[in-house]
Amino acid sequence: MSLPDGFIDEIKARVRPSDLIGRSVALKRQGREWVGLSPFKKERTPSFFVNDEKGFYHCFASQKHGDVITWLQETQGLSFIEAVEQLASEAGLDMPRPDPEAARREERKKSLVEWMEAAQAFFERKLKGSEGAEARAYLSRRGLSMKECERFSIGYAPNSRRALKDFLLAEGAKSAELLEVGLLIEPEGGGEPYDRFRDRVMFPIHDARGRLVAFGGRALSSDARAKYLNSPETSLFHKGSCLYRFPEARRFASDPGVKARGLIVAEGYMDVIAFARAGMGHAVAPLGTALTEDQLRLLWRAGGEPVVCLDGDSAGVRAAASAAERALPLLEAGRTLRFAFLPEGQDPDDMLRERGAQALREAIAEPRPLIDVLWEREKALEPLTDPDARASFRKRLRALVAKINDADLRNEYTAEFDRRLAAELGAGFAGRRTRGERGWRRDKDPLAGPATASLKAARAAPRASAPARQLLLAAIEWPEIAENEAETLAELPLGPLDSLRDGVLDACSSEDLARAGGLRAVLAERGFSQSLKRLEAERAPMRAAMGGDQAAMDARAEAWRRLAASYMDKLSQEARQAEERARLEGVFEGGNSDELKKVVAAMRRGRVNKGGAR
Repeated sequence: MSLPDGFIDEIKARVRPSDLIGRSVALKRQGREWVGLSPFKKERTPSFFVNDEKGFYHCFASQKHGDVITWLQETQGLSFIEAVEQLASEAGLDMPRPDPEAARREERKKSLVEWMEAAQAFFERKLKGSEGAEARAYLSRRGLSMKECERFSIGYAPNSRRALKDFLLAEGAKSAELLEVGLLIEPEGGGEPYDRFRDRVMFPIHDARGRLVAFGGRALSSDARAKYLNSPETSLFHKGSCLYRFPEARRFASDPGVKARGLIVAEGYMDVIAFARAGMGHAVAPLGTALTEDQLRLLWRAGGEPVVCLDGDSAGVRAAASAAERALPLLEAGRTLRFAFLPEGQDPDDMLRERGAQALREAIAEPRPLIDVLWEREKALEPLTDPDARASFRKRLRALVAKINDADLRNEYTAEFDRRLAAELGAGFAGRRTRGERGWRRDKDPLAGPATASLKAARAAPRASAPARQLLLAAIEWPEIAENEAETLAELPLGPLDSLRDGVLDACSSEDLARAGGLRAVLAERGFSQSLKRLEAERAPMRAAMGGDQAAMDARAEAWRRLAASYMDKLSQEARQAEERARLEGVFEGGNSDELKKVVAAMRRGRVNKGGAR
């Protein structure tokens, strides 16, 4: 039975593996995953993991691995279609009815894909032959050996108008089929179709199902009209719905040993290949266009938070902001983008060849959140030195927030922009409205929501202070603290060090630290070396705050809890003071009370006591 494109993906999006598997296996939450005893093999120590973000289970005891469909096949002996039918029923989806026309279309697509695969084999042979000498030299200059070219299925299209056409016609293809898949071009004025790709290094492009549906070609001649040329839109290929090397990246990221937190989005074919050569096989690239909604959904389907990697020059920053804004309507809790900026003028391929794999890993180890990219773009548009500029700034931020469809996330973005406006322009500015404006300031506390008081305070802090850095360093120094105080550690406001904190929590929940050589070794291996170096200045004060070098572990843990409680209390107090200051300034703007003027002026000077202004 033929199933329509996207039907299986829709089932997987609706049925969480932990819900299905948890009916028969006792699962316990552990970090980002669920863990339990193997259902396939007797064991005393749990080695069966379920990851909802990535949509798979993995059993280390039996080496069995799969998704919700293979789970039913393995445990209930169902056929593929039977498993799909059961899951579709649970997901509230109707099974598609047999459609003879759809079956015929599917068979035709299979035939067309076979001609694409034959073309790929032709290109790979030509790269190895005498005609591919110049292409091999170019790839060698880019650091690729022939073995690596085979690994990435790179080929060469000869500088001929008939080479591929003659080969495929001899194999039994029809010109109409080759025109349909974009391998041939039909002249506008009539005449014989000819090869679309000529004198180009060829990169195969697959759809989400792993079918070869298109090619990208890089010109070798500097006189070529287009440096890069992709297949046109065809019955097989829809440019906005494909990502270069997506099937391989998703498989790589789903490996439990990889610990990928989301796919990496690079700019071009060679950048993706550079990441893979550096050990990061979970990189993909859009096909010469900005990220589309379909491509964003593909990225999120692979799990985690994708990292968009761009050049740190002005063009790269603009591209990041455009991608961030385009993603806003699709954002939900757990569905966002992060951004990593390489040194200006360098791309991943440059970095790998000039500085090595470790430098490339470190360059993307601490990506920026999406909200930072938007804030900085809007802030940089004009100096905020006069009322008109400040009002325009606030209006642009409000317009961005309005694009977010998810109500909870929209509230969170509003609260965060409120906080940043207060820090940047003064506490009373964030919530002000000019006459006729609606919707920026809410009736409720902007930090209200399902969060603890300490989390509210954490949101109010713009950067990590010395106590926060000391608490993080202590948790790295003594992982027992990180494990036992994970909830408090997760709430610390650490700014640029947030990703390091997340790495600590993830490693403590998923790694055998003794076997791995300790937490520091795990963090360094995951690309946090530079972040660890930045914390070294806090080592001496941290050890003093934890009771000195000779302190017992229990005493250190207690000192950590005291410092954390004191720090969070201080943040909460500062947040309350800022809120009260904003409230009084708002009252002052609505009236002309001389006493209010004195109160606000005194508060600004920080000289208010319970008796009022003095």
